[in-house]
Amino acid sequence: MNKKLIKTVALSLVASMGFLMAGCGQQEAADNELGTVTAGVLTMATNAYFPPYEYYEGDAIVGIDAEIAQAVADKLGLELVIEDVEFDSIIAGVQAGKYDIGCAGMTVTEERLQSVNFTSTYSTGIQSIIVLEGSDITDLDSLIASGCMVGVQSGTTGDLYMTDDLGEDRIDRYNKANDAVMALLNGVVGAVVIDNQPAQSFVSANEGLVILETPYTIEDYAMAVNKDNQALLEAINNALAELEADGTIQAIIDSYIPPEGA
Repeated sequence: MNKKLIKTVALSLVASMGFLMAGCGQQEAADNELGTVTAGVLTMATNAYFPPYEYYEGDAIVGIDAEIAQAVADKLGLELVIEDVEFDSIIAGVQAGKYDIGCAGMTVTEERLQSVNFTSTYSTGIQSIIVLEGSDITDLDSLIASGCMVGVQSGTTGDLYMTDDLGEDRIDRYNKANDAVMALLNGVVGAVVIDNQPAQSFVSANEGLVILETPYTIEDYAMAVNKDNQALLEAINNALAELEADGTIQAIIDSYIPPEGA
């Protein structure tokens, strides 16, 4: 084979490889019409210390949010991958395109809507106040008047609302809700504000704690989605609507939070 022929064959191979690579790129783009971080994968950011919405069972992250996200991923034909991160880094991570969704008992707030979009809501949460048995704190008014420090999980709505009501100097922030509860048991704070379902779990697991009867606030949970990904937002909303209509979402919630009288 002469040099000219070798050169021609080599150029042909390079051209063929170029077409193949272009074809692969076009196929990958076609396979990722929802614009997920990784084609074929729905990457969910959560903080897995918020039972029964997300928590560890062995090495696996389980809970209401994990199961609903899995059901959504199945509807969309995607593999679900869950990343356990600090709660107050979830919104920033979704906004930066590091994660597809933030799903962690995430309440829709005006402040968060400046950074991300939210899907339709799929669950209702109640912010509750935990105190020690025999505490003089019996409601929100007595909590405000007490002057005590209040423990919250950093970046949660309990943190945001309590900061508004009490001021920065009375808030003691923790990366995990469990750490805030331990601070209450150790007398570091006089109360903890957290979602009612995790509050019930913590009170059941630790003697000497009670939840005040009057809820602090009621809120709706939804999934955070990057503002630039309207296709994914619409697809998730369609999936949630179908899962709501066929009873899947309610069945998941009921499996973790049995309805009254059940």
